[in-house]
Amino acid sequence: DPDDPNPTLFSMASDTSAKEEGAIAHAADDPQAQDTSQNPSMTITPSGLKIIDVQIGTGREALANTNVTVHYDGRLEDGKEFDSSRRRGQPFQFRLGAGQVIQGWDEGLVGMKEGGKRQLVIPPELGYGQQGAGGVIPPNATLVFDVELLRVGG
Repeated sequence: DPDDPNPTLFSMASDTSAKEEGAIAHAADDPQAQDTSQNPSMTITPSGLKIIDVQIGTGREALANTNVTVHYDGRLEDGKEFDSSRRRGQPFQFRLGAGQVIQGWDEGLVGMKEGGKRQLVIPPELGYGQQGAGGVIPPNATLVFDVELLRVGG
């Protein structure tokens, strides 16, 4: 139920090595990661994460090791919503790049600016992988998140 907070949803974040953190920090700057053939605002990172900038923010930039506050709607590829901070009316705060969330979030929110909106299409290996999560995300699921960056810092 997207109206009920799912405490296990983000507690299963994968371990992020220092090497992965470096890749995360530079993924947004990789010119080879760009795929503008279908959607000029879409980036596909070397890890397979699809980032679509829906609205470019104008505030402070989210960098690794900063606290960020977001609203999000999460759904499976078939459109079935599994979680939504927006529906609960409770923004979600975490430390970016610290392994507190799934790897697709740690990678996909770096470089975003306050007020910005992004859609992240997260392959299973950057999400919950073979185990799935909380009985609502099946094994090997591709996840789609609509994320709005409300605040950097704090």
